[in-house]
Amino acid sequence: MTRVFFYHNAADRIAATATLIGKAVSQKKSLLVYAPEPEVAAALDRHLWMHPVTGFIPHVDVNSPLAGETPVLITSQLDSVPQDERLFNLAAEVPPGFSRFTSLIEVVGQGDEERIAGRQRARFYKDRGYDIHFVDLAGSR
Repeated sequence: MTRVFFYHNAADRIAATATLIGKAVSQKKSLLVYAPEPEVAAALDRHLWMHPVTGFIPHVDVNSPLAGETPVLITSQLDSVPQDERLFNLAAEVPPGFSRFTSLIEVVGQGDEERIAGRQRARFYKDRGYDIHFVDLAGSR
């Protein structure tokens, strides 16, 4: 069963996501980022080019010719993706087909809309029997 992790209270959702992605990549873990909104995908792309300050996190669009050799893939669709281990969700709704992934990572900011959407997704997973691990990012600034 998919393990669900909710990182909530992020002061900056994109920056928090980049930090979590950086930790996964440093542990040699590949992952997929579901970002169906082009502006969110672009913001994450820009941030990953600058994070950490002295380097960058290797990432490409899932359709790139370099996707097979890049640890972080960004996609707007989940219908045919090359891996099923870790999925970061940057959508406001539950990602389609999330249950095929080993881990689902949700990052929720402090804005009212984000918190409401995050609670709805958490309720969705909980109602279906998924064990959810919550991490409050407010204390890690």
